[in-house]
Amino acid sequence: MSKKIGANNSYFGNIKEAFKTSKHGLKLTIDHLKDALKNERRDPVGTSDDNYFEKQNAIVTLKYPEEVLPVPDNGRYKLDLEIDDCIVCDKCAKICPVDCIDIAPIKSSEVIGETSDGTAKRIYAAKFDIDMAKCLFCGLCTYVCPTECLTMTKSYDYSELDMRSLTYGFANMSPEEVEEKNRLYDLEQEKKKAAKLNTAKEVPTASKEETEVEAKPVKKVAPKPKFRPKVIKKK
Repeated sequence: MSKKIGANNSYFGNIKEAFKTSKHGLKLTIDHLKDALKNERRDPVGTSDDNYFEKQNAIVTLKYPEEVLPVPDNGRYKLDLEIDDCIVCDKCAKICPVDCIDIAPIKSSEVIGETSDGTAKRIYAAKFDIDMAKCLFCGLCTYVCPTECLTMTKSYDYSELDMRSLTYGFANMSPEEVEEKNRLYDLEQEKKKAAKLNTAKEVPTASKEETEVEAKPVKKVAPKPKFRPKVIKKK
């Protein structure tokens, strides 16, 4: 005999149970509708507001996206970078546990500018990409940023149809500029290397006798006292 399934283990028992649960659900819906009609429309207030739960039974919540609930200041949402204040120190990329930050630095032989807090900039950012699809919103990258240029904004609705669109690029250098900066840095390094070689050639080498004299240890003589203590004779 096959095992029967259902609330009452019978065909008509299941139909009876379905009507019973549907009636109960419809009753709850009507009760909520009555409560909603009695209450005023909900206001766009945050969870920290004392009146947040006063109109929770209103017929509507908010007219999103025209109206949104305020988010807390310490919330962790979409990352944003102020590239002009970035010194390309790479600390954020190193501390990220999921490697969602990709940076390509280009060194400069001189100071290229200053941040808003007066920190000198010596490195160009040829690439600074943040993949928000991989981000786990831990906020570690914002804590280690020395110039506080990397922050988490209050933007939480940034869904995309293509996951590749969730990778945000903040570098503003063109491929031609990147190639030119790399060429100038390599040229400067070659000049410094050549200057060191020329300096090494110009320094005269010491003779064997001079080297031996310099290598001999010099005896240190202990300084003699300038005065002698007086000896008092006993009578």
